[in-house]
Amino acid sequence: MPEQQNEQHRPLVGVSVLIRNGDRILLEKRDKDPGRGAWKAPGGHLEFGENPEETATREVEEEVGVKMSNLKFRVITNDVFEDGSRHYITIWMEANYESGEPKVKAPYEESEIGWFTWDSLPQPLYLPIRHLLEGKTYPSQTTESRIGAAIETSPILPGAGAEALKADPSIPHARHVRDLRPDVAESVE
Repeated sequence: MPEQQNEQHRPLVGVSVLIRNGDRILLEKRDKDPGRGAWKAPGGHLEFGENPEETATREVEEEVGVKMSNLKFRVITNDVFEDGSRHYITIWMEANYESGEPKVKAPYEESEIGWFTWDSLPQPLYLPIRHLLEGKTYPSQTTESRIGAAIETSPILPGAGAEALKADPSIPHARHVRDLRPDVAESVE
């Protein structure tokens, strides 16, 4: 019995996909708990034996029916719901919209779908996407090690989010050529 109780309190692994179409991202409105009525990126549970790319592809097809390209890992969020009902580790993927008309294909899970710009996101937002936007990610989006050295470092978030990804000149280990040679104004990291 203690093992059963322990199983109920273990984190689940989710995969969410930021599907970009120009300056817009595709979001869906949840129609189940937790987070009924909140907007989220398409995604779902990582199934046994799947890798995150397979989960992302499967969930996008099952939920919204669009084709995507250039699927890649971005960050991870640690999402413990306020009421203590769920704890997710969310793997965030990013992809470009390729084709297909987005539609609600899982009405038992989602009630609406739409394209939104980063500066006009619908409310309320589901906890994992709130954490993403707040920069509560691994690797951190606000430190020198943002996004990590092993993967592409293009900004995941526009506006203030993208600004958070820029190198901070006040970080001591950032080297500036101008410190070494006053006649050069470029920075080097």
